[in-house]
Amino acid sequence: MFPIRDHNPSERTPYVTYGLIAANLIVFAMMWPLYSDEAAAGAVFQRFGIIPLRLMSGDGFETILTSMFLHAGFLHFAGNMLFLYIFGDNLEDVLGHVRFAVFYAISGLGAALLQIGADVTSPVPMVGASGAIAGVMGGYLLLFPRARVDVLFIIVIIFRVVPFPAWLMLLIWFALQVVNGALSLSQVGGGVAYWAHAGGFIAGFLFVLPVWKGLGGTAYWARTDGHPDHPETRYRLDRTSVPTVYRRK
Repeated sequence: MFPIRDHNPSERTPYVTYGLIAANLIVFAMMWPLYSDEAAAGAVFQRFGIIPLRLMSGDGFETILTSMFLHAGFLHFAGNMLFLYIFGDNLEDVLGHVRFAVFYAISGLGAALLQIGADVTSPVPMVGASGAIAGVMGGYLLLFPRARVDVLFIIVIIFRVVPFPAWLMLLIWFALQVVNGALSLSQVGGGVAYWAHAGGFIAGFLFVLPVWKGLGGTAYWARTDGHPDHPETRYRLDRTSVPTVYRRK
């Protein structure tokens, strides 16, 4: 299951969100020729990815930033950019461009800190924008808990789009990160950085908490019923207008 869109249009152009997507795309395009060479890609990840053991020795602090623009493959990149595209514009709409950029960086930092804390001796590099984007999801949960999010379910060969309230979809996602993070503590080697996802989510939630209180806190929820404070987008699936042509007998 993964979200494909929300019904929450932004009221201003999300320049920072688009800029982050463009920057990630440029880095991914530069990395693309290296994915067929495991050693070459691994060397880039070792140099620019977060390695807890190296950071704990006092080296490589710049990788907290550089790691946020590297991805391990196409699906990793595409999934992260989809989440950023769906949820980022609305946070930027509320926070403003500059504050959203700061928010994104702090969410990425929170993600890195929790992942490092989960295993300070790990020599495995961590890459990806997932932690910072998880922060966007944490902020979204606080501001728009009942916004509708269309989630695509894939069960073997069954494809179905189901509208979910944002709070349910996001809390299920967060719970999965915590559970999988706990299960991953016994793993040796690489894998998904679940604790980075959880750390980013928490950091984003805490960053937006004063903003939510400034809007009225629970009074803001009561005023908007947890929905966006503007009309939601409505999507329709229309039948095709192309006529059916039957074969002559």
